[in-house]
Amino acid sequence: MPVLKMQALNKSWGDTHVVRDLEMETREGEFIALLGPSGCGKSTTLRLIAGLEEPTSGSIELDGIEISKLPSAQRGISMVFQSYALFPHLTVAENITFGLSVRGEPRKSQAEKLARVAPLLGLEGLLDRRPAQLSGGQQQRVALGRALIAQSPICLLDEPLSNLDASLRAEMRNEIRSIQRRLGITMIFVTHDQTEAMSMADRVALLRNGQIEQFDTPEVLYSRPASTFVARFIGAPAMNILPPAAFANCGISFPDDVLVGLRPEDLFPVEQGLAGKVTQIEYFGADSILSVDIGAARCAVRLQGRPSIRTGTLLHLGWDADALHLFDAQTGLRREAAATPLT
Repeated sequence: MPVLKMQALNKSWGDTHVVRDLEMETREGEFIALLGPSGCGKSTTLRLIAGLEEPTSGSIELDGIEISKLPSAQRGISMVFQSYALFPHLTVAENITFGLSVRGEPRKSQAEKLARVAPLLGLEGLLDRRPAQLSGGQQQRVALGRALIAQSPICLLDEPLSNLDASLRAEMRNEIRSIQRRLGITMIFVTHDQTEAMSMADRVALLRNGQIEQFDTPEVLYSRPASTFVARFIGAPAMNILPPAAFANCGISFPDDVLVGLRPEDLFPVEQGLAGKVTQIEYFGADSILSVDIGAARCAVRLQGRPSIRTGTLLHLGWDADALHLFDAQTGLRREAAATPLT
């Protein structure tokens, strides 16, 4: 049974349409990532769910009950903000239990819940400290603890890791995902970082201009992107999208009304294949990214380690049959690709 359901959800400010006819259902205990570039409507969608914004039209249901007109406090939804929003004059314990105090929950009940939540986040030894005495990662744990202690069935997170450095982000990704699984709650996580979305989420909703471009598992978004936008957004480097003319030098023809997609990691050197000139090599230790000019098109190729290839080299590229993706040249939408290996 869906826990949260949005139907024909719209949000506009004057002539600016931020969320457009958004349709989405979550499942119980699911981790959902709202992913997309800046301005795509992902944070606005989260604020509509939380009750911080009122939809222009459409509905939001929680377990079959319409909640789009209810105040935030009556929705049974908790939220972690990007800025953490901790009270500097309160201790860690007081920040975590603040919502319970405002609702008049007895102190004994607050203490019992705090005793359950603090160990989950490794905060037992920090409960008497103030936010200024904490690291960024510790402050993030306190903000998460304040949301979890409410025991809401849905927890919303609005880019909660963006203020942390790379190593802390990786650590917190693992912690948040582990906590979500242990508690069995539904989490909806807003991010512009595909690494966060792909590594944490059960399903990813990729937004573009206020609409969901594709909503599926990370595996499907990567292996069967619904459009050139998804293909270019998912993957690093992005999928190569090449015109049919780029393949003329290897004797393979495609209809003029398609674009051909090949991921950099699916390309490899062959004796005779798609020919191009290596113009740049970026070495990253475990692998290298080659920029290859094929006529007027540029193609990225990911190879393991440091290949014995130099800039200016004429490189022939091949691919396996299932690595090819075709998209409509006009709409950008996916077409079923014929098996066309070049090995």
